[in-house]
Amino acid sequence: MTNMEPLRSEQDICLRLKGFDYIDLYVGNSVQASHFYRTAFGFRPLFYAGLETGLRDRQSLVLQQSGIRLMLTSPLDPDSKIAEHIGKHGDGVKDIAFEVDDAEEVFEKAVRRGARPLLEPTVLEDENGLVIKATIAACADIIHSFVQRYDYCGGFLPNFRLIEGRVPARESGLVSVDHIAFGVEPGTLNEWVEFYGNVFGFHQSSHTDILTEYSGMNSKVVQNSTGEIKFPLVEPGQGKRRSQVEEFLEFHRGPGAQHIAFLTNDIVATVRSLRANGIEFLKTPDSYYDVLEERVGKIDIDVSALRELDILVDRDEWGYLTQIFTKAVQNRPTFFLEIIQREGARGFGAGNIMALFQAVEREQAVRGNL
Repeated sequence: MTNMEPLRSEQDICLRLKGFDYIDLYVGNSVQASHFYRTAFGFRPLFYAGLETGLRDRQSLVLQQSGIRLMLTSPLDPDSKIAEHIGKHGDGVKDIAFEVDDAEEVFEKAVRRGARPLLEPTVLEDENGLVIKATIAACADIIHSFVQRYDYCGGFLPNFRLIEGRVPARESGLVSVDHIAFGVEPGTLNEWVEFYGNVFGFHQSSHTDILTEYSGMNSKVVQNSTGEIKFPLVEPGQGKRRSQVEEFLEFHRGPGAQHIAFLTNDIVATVRSLRANGIEFLKTPDSYYDVLEERVGKIDIDVSALRELDILVDRDEWGYLTQIFTKAVQNRPTFFLEIIQREGARGFGAGNIMALFQAVEREQAVRGNL
């Protein structure tokens, strides 16, 4: 990185990010994708922007469940940058936006530290008030927006309309975004760790290397000082065959967001709900549960339910967590979702990564991609 602002105190280092504001997914058909996320995951469609609101190149639908806000954006122009992005990468994450108190200050500090500016601080306004938004480039084609909402009394952003007569959604117990994981190219892991350290002031909180019989990966996690914003970064490791990260990079046509992890307070109820809605999860070998208590100790969840639902468990010095991973949620074997429940644990299931890798390798073998 070049032209970095010198970092001094903890206050100077960390950009003032209040948390995730929204995650914008570029999708081929936002209407159909909205139906999927409503019926399968329990997100409520709330707001709309498109031709009727003055947008000529795109249509966006905003869905919400508890503290999670997803925006689903599709192109109206087949020659647009949005269409080009979807053609290259398939459906997936484009913009990871943060709520801030001062968009101009955060943007200017990020740019001074080496971030590439995409949208200067811009006032968006309608009859409900104004919002200031700015955007920088990040990992590969991922971007980050900074959203400052003053006393805006509209539901989302200016010129988004409330969806009238919307069908209610049956929520599945998802409460917030726990983390977003990026798949990056071999040899670039440290580069992106440094980017988020230098530009955002994030610190590295963990480092895990995994090697199975066939493949492997290297992973480092960067996060802000509060731990509310966490980005695991993973690159392929050395192995006899192609790893799941290499498969992601091939079919995604480069780096990007590999998965979003949603937090729940009752993973058994959430997974039962999602399974009933047709969501498919990775399978876990039955033998995994035979030594579960020996590996992680006593937990407050019925192990027979975890075994039935293929839910994984891991423990660190702060507590334990349970987690499970969906299969890819679109036609390419790229973007998927994680459901996670934390009982004090601050890690990401390092003890489960081997089991996850082996489960994914079984899926890869079925697809002929191992």
